[in-house]
Amino acid sequence: MEAWLLAALAAPAAFFTVFFMTPPLIGWLRRRDLSVRDVNKPGRVMVARPGGISIMAGILAAEAVLYAAFQSVEVLAITATTAGAFAAGLLDDRRVMSGWFKPLALAAASAPIIVLGAYDPHLSFPLFGSVHIPILYLAVAALMIPITGNTINSIDVLNGVSSGFMVIAGAALTISLVIIGNYEMAAVSMPLPLVALAFYRYHKNPSRIFPGDSGALALGAMYGAIALAGGVEIIAAVALLPAVINSFLFLSSMRRIVEHRQIKARPVETTDDFHLRATREKGAPVTLVRLILARGPMKEAEVARSIFLLAAFSGILAVITAAMTAAWP
Repeated sequence: MEAWLLAALAAPAAFFTVFFMTPPLIGWLRRRDLSVRDVNKPGRVMVARPGGISIMAGILAAEAVLYAAFQSVEVLAITATTAGAFAAGLLDDRRVMSGWFKPLALAAASAPIIVLGAYDPHLSFPLFGSVHIPILYLAVAALMIPITGNTINSIDVLNGVSSGFMVIAGAALTISLVIIGNYEMAAVSMPLPLVALAFYRYHKNPSRIFPGDSGALALGAMYGAIALAGGVEIIAAVALLPAVINSFLFLSSMRRIVEHRQIKARPVETTDDFHLRATREKGAPVTLVRLILARGPMKEAEVARSIFLLAAFSGILAVITAAMTAAWP
């Protein structure tokens, strides 16, 4: 009981660390001229970046409390994997790396999960039960973190989208872990949507700070690490479906792995009345935002709202998947 009372402090620690640390971080970044232009705003609006520093601080605060409560290798593995993804993203924030850098760095970041054995080599499917794949699962673990990290990073294209999306997906993941009876991992998962929620306060439109690659990769990697440690890989993939589709569209249209900042043709352009519309340039990548705008120009907030609705729908499907998995173990 004492361990669970201590664990209950993790989620508030995560939320308030990010909530109170982000405003001074914005000032610190601005004083050091660490800002980037918000290309979807009129004029030259500069936004502080990277906010991943406060996101990682919130995650570390929560995981320290959780490790004190449970003393589990899963908490250590999730923390180390998230920190590795954050470090890779921070390097990419400072200098534009090649397209292959982030997938390879995120694959390396998954090493603590494999080395510490913080996984169960089963894949659980609703209706069909679980499949034992001890050797193949190592490849699943090595691929999971690059997939979840890069999908969240690739959807970080509009004010508030990546943090708001992770609030929804992280909440669905936590609820799903409760439904299947993995209460300890649900406690480990709970700080994730709260970190994203606290950061969303400053990231929402109009953004005062961007998470940068460091923030987006940390959120995505933590999500993937929790999915692996909690044995809910399929459920997690369902909740992340809109972001996964976005990454698939991007890669299939570009036909190679490329850093998004190196792409010259933008998939979206701004109209004279400051709405967003899909570009007609042939070399521009296909993305989820571009598909949403195919029906006509929209305000940035309207596009973000459409993505959140898709995320909510996928989150509901993930919870249903968890209920089906629990009903047919």
